[in-house]
Amino acid sequence: MLARTALSRGVTTYRLAKNVTLYMSEFTSPATGCHKQSSEDHKPLMLMLPWLGSRPQSVAKYCEIYFRTGFDVLVVESEVKEFLWPRWSLDRGKNLLELLQSDRFVSRPLVVHAFSIGGFTFAQMLVHISRDTQKYQPLAERIKGQVYDSLVVGSLETMATGLAKTVFPRWDRLVKKISLLYFDIFKKQTVDYFNVGIDAFWNSPITAPALFFFCENDVMSDARTLEELIDYWRKRGIDVTAKKWEDSTHAGHLKRHPQEYLTSVDVFLQSLRIGPLKAKM
Repeated sequence: MLARTALSRGVTTYRLAKNVTLYMSEFTSPATGCHKQSSEDHKPLMLMLPWLGSRPQSVAKYCEIYFRTGFDVLVVESEVKEFLWPRWSLDRGKNLLELLQSDRFVSRPLVVHAFSIGGFTFAQMLVHISRDTQKYQPLAERIKGQVYDSLVVGSLETMATGLAKTVFPRWDRLVKKISLLYFDIFKKQTVDYFNVGIDAFWNSPITAPALFFFCENDVMSDARTLEELIDYWRKRGIDVTAKKWEDSTHAGHLKRHPQEYLTSVDVFLQSLRIGPLKAKM
């Protein structure tokens, strides 16, 4: 959970479940004659899926971006066990979908911002949406935009590298080898699930505009694969904006390139036209 001191004033914190926290800001739509409760029911919600091992202070900086523009933020943190045994992540994805369809959120427009392995968590949600489009169609239509920062994409080796560098950076080479061996032994319980999630992401039932942040020197995110994904989505008719740097840091683009990052997010949010935005960043 983010420390209260790391958040701006006027933000209320609700712990909804393990690793699921809702941050509600005081700002609501200034529409004339709009009842407060009605305004809150239709207030845009940011579904934020941070990178593995993210620090509260770091996540808070991204939350602030959306508080300033009139969003509440639902932060869903991932755990390494969900990546090592994807069935758990698939189950969790279903629980998150049920939460987003609950009375508390059912009327809210959504934007997704996934970092690194957070994209894997969202992919598991897409698997369920793809398998039961009738049930989840209303939710899919409420997703008005999607932002992806440093997605872990590429080969299985890329995934193992990401896991090793995130969880055990001092022993990354050894952990990478052990991870690859583990994935080989438990292929049915891991790799097969990964492939289903990857297919659901490439052929995503969510066709809302998308914004991608990535860089050339990220060993955990293959730039060529991302460019292929972006091209594939564009051919499917999805409006995709891409911001790529030659040199940056995995899940650290905001810190390395703050002005470009904030401007890109601002322009993207303005283009979605999902409600009055409080302020530019």
